[in-house]
Amino acid sequence: MSSGLPPQPNKRCFACGAENSRGLQLTFLPGPDGSASADWQTDSEWESFSGVIHGGIISTVLDEAMSKAVTLSGPAGLTCELRIRLRQHLVPGERVTVRGWVVERRKRRIQTEATLRDARGVERAHGWATFLTTA
Repeated sequence: MSSGLPPQPNKRCFACGAENSRGLQLTFLPGPDGSASADWQTDSEWESFSGVIHGGIISTVLDEAMSKAVTLSGPAGLTCELRIRLRQHLVPGERVTVRGWVVERRKRRIQTEATLRDARGVERAHGWATFLTTA
């Protein structure tokens, strides 16, 4: 997988691993502002209620976008706190874009945000996370 970002630590990652056939296989690209973005098409395999994509899957997508933005901005980090606001549900087959960015880096602590928008640009979910660097 060539995503334009630094090499991934695990090619079987559920969110972005090219070798995980059951995963989301998100491919992130760096933005000129240091953000990380990916297009994603939902699938009925990720439903909770019939016709509704599971909120945990949406949380995973937002977390991964923020993680990629952290990697772009310096030493990698691990999520230690995650908050998600689900504004509107997603349906299977829907195409959306996720974008994550770093808000602040302070020593080992990194504050991030991410959005998930539909084809019309409407925000469907928003995420906030704190990461701690591993180094």
